[in-house]
Formats: sequence, C-alpha cells, structure tokens
Amino acid sequence: MSEGPVATIIRAKLTAGLSPLRLEVEDDSWRHAGHHHEGGMDAKPGGESHFNLVIVSAAFQGQSRLARQRAVNALLKDEMAGPVHALSIKALTPEEAG
Repeated sequence: MSEGPVATIIRAKLTAGLSPLRLEVEDDSWRHAGHHHEGGMDAKPGGESHFNLVIVSAAFQGQSRLARQRAVNALLKDEMAGPVHALSIKALTPEEAG
C-alpha cells in the first residue's frame, strides 16, 4: 500500500531529523471516520489525520520519554497545525528496540 502525501512528508521529516534505524508510519485515520477533524491534507473522509509512529533512533539516547515526544512533535509542528490531528508515538533507542 502506498503512502499518502502527509505520510510521505512525515517520513521525510523524521528521517532527516532523527536518522532512524527503523521508522514505521501507519495511517490510522480509518478508525476515526466521521470525526469532525477527519480529512487530512486533501479533506477527504478517512484521510491522513491520525498516525501511529514507531521510531528507533540513536538520537533518543539519554532522553526521557517526554523529551522524545517533544522532539518528534517539533519536527512535525507544521503537520500538527494542519492536516494531522493525532500522533501515537513510540520512540525508542536501538538498545530498547532490541
């Protein structure tokens, strides 16, 4: 399944900012169908407003869980101000990911 434009932007920004060893970007918007914030970038129902992220990066070394979340949110601030309504973030160091 190909990624939509918002997922592509998220992947590019997180790759550039965190150099992840593993990056999963899952569009979870379908589970929120009918919500007032549904629609994402192209305002189509079911599209790119909710994402689950798994990021494994050495950049998280020595950071608290909150600091990791803030780092991801800072990289995606434009998307969070626009098409993205919610992110579920699992941010791990390589050691934590095993």
